[in-house]
Amino acid sequence: MDKKDIQILKALEDLETTSTEAVSETTGIPLSTVHYRLNNLREDDVITNGRLDLDLDEFGLGVTILVEVFTKDDQSHAESGAVIAEIPGVTKVFFTMGGTDFIALARVPDSDSVERLVSDFEALDEVARTDSTFVIDRELDSHYALQQYNEDALVEEFAE
Repeated sequence: MDKKDIQILKALEDLETTSTEAVSETTGIPLSTVHYRLNNLREDDVITNGRLDLDLDEFGLGVTILVEVFTKDDQSHAESGAVIAEIPGVTKVFFTMGGTDFIALARVPDSDSVERLVSDFEALDEVARTDSTFVIDRELDSHYALQQYNEDALVEEFAE
């Protein structure tokens, strides 16, 4: 990956678009070059999908819950993580170090769904206990990690 690849990826995230024309206009990189480089980034698995993002609040999934999950001692973390990921509403599962085994992020429509979510966790054989936290407001909830970096920092860190 070089500076042009990083410029293209950063523009995709900053613009929150898949429009190669918009990326070309923003970066000044010719459209054919943008297409060529995006194809290479797909082949290298840097880009993994066609990304059509939803506003989950507008969709109706306006309640965010963070769940600390403590598994039973005899459980495989790989299997436990897979089972946790199957719970409806869970959108992210992180295997962590420290006192907590996993942190799961869930998006659900309402308080009745929170009750169902907690019950689903409690029903898992792999889980010893959970600790759930309601998110009152999301100060930063970006799907686009590169938005949190300036281009120079990305180039310095990742360009070959």
